[in-house]
Amino acid sequence: MATLVHPLAIVEEGAQLGQDVIVEAFALIGKSAVVGDGTIIRHHATVEGKATLGKNNEVYPYALIGGLTHDLKYTGGEPELVVGDNNIFREYVTAHVATGSQDCTVIGSENVFLAYSHIAHDCKVGNHLVMSSQSALGGHVEVDDHVTIGWGVGVHQFCRLGRHCMISACSKLVQDVPPFMLADGSPAEVRSINKVGMERSGFAKTDLDVAKGVFKVLYRGDLNRRQAVKHLQNGSNLAEEKITQEIIQFTEKSNRGLA
Repeated sequence: MATLVHPLAIVEEGAQLGQDVIVEAFALIGKSAVVGDGTIIRHHATVEGKATLGKNNEVYPYALIGGLTHDLKYTGGEPELVVGDNNIFREYVTAHVATGSQDCTVIGSENVFLAYSHIAHDCKVGNHLVMSSQSALGGHVEVDDHVTIGWGVGVHQFCRLGRHCMISACSKLVQDVPPFMLADGSPAEVRSINKVGMERSGFAKTDLDVAKGVFKVLYRGDLNRRQAVKHLQNGSNLAEEKITQEIIQFTEKSNRGLA
C-alpha cells in the first residue's frame, strides 16, 4: 500500500511522510513534521511544529499534534515533540512541543488519548497510558507506564505519576502519586491501591498484598512520611519486595510531595 494524500489535504514542503501513510481531506502536515510508516492522519487533523511521529499512529479529526507551547516563557526556536508508535489521538486532542528551543515533549507508545485531552509542553509520557476525555497534563508532568487518568482530571505542573497508578474522574492532582496507587478528590488524595488495574495487568495476588501493605504503612499508619519510608526499608517484612522498592525509590525522588 502506497502513501495516500487526499488532494484536499495540505502537506507543506519539507514535511516527511513514511510508507503507507494516509492523509485525509483537509488535514494539515507542517513543514517540520515527520510522520512515520503506517500512520493515519484523519480529516481536519493537524500535525505541525517540529513533531516526529513513529509508526502506526492514528490522529483523529480536529486533533492538534505539535502545537506551540502555551508557556509564556517561550522565546522562539523549534522545540520538539517526539511520539512513539501505535498511539491513538482522538478528536480535539492537543499535544504541544516543549518550551525551550533545545527541549522536547516526549510521548511513548501504545497510548490512548480520548477526546479533548491535553498534553502540555515538556511532559514525559511513557507507554500504555489511557487518558480520558477532558483531562489535562500541565507542563513538565512525568507519567510512567500503564497509568490510567479518568475523565476531567487536571494534573498540576511538575507532578509525577508512578507506574500502574490511577487518577479517578474529576480529580485535581497537585502532588505525586506513587506506583500502584489510586488517587481521588480535589485536591486528590491516595485512597487505596489500584487493585483493578493491577489485576487487569496480570499481577499476582501476592503482589497486590505487598502493594496493600505498603499503602497501609504510608497512608494509614501513625508514622510520618519519612518515618514510614525508613520503616519500609529497614523494619518491615516488605522491604525486599520489588514493589516496595519501586515505591520507595519513587517517593525519595518526589519534589512536590505525595498526594
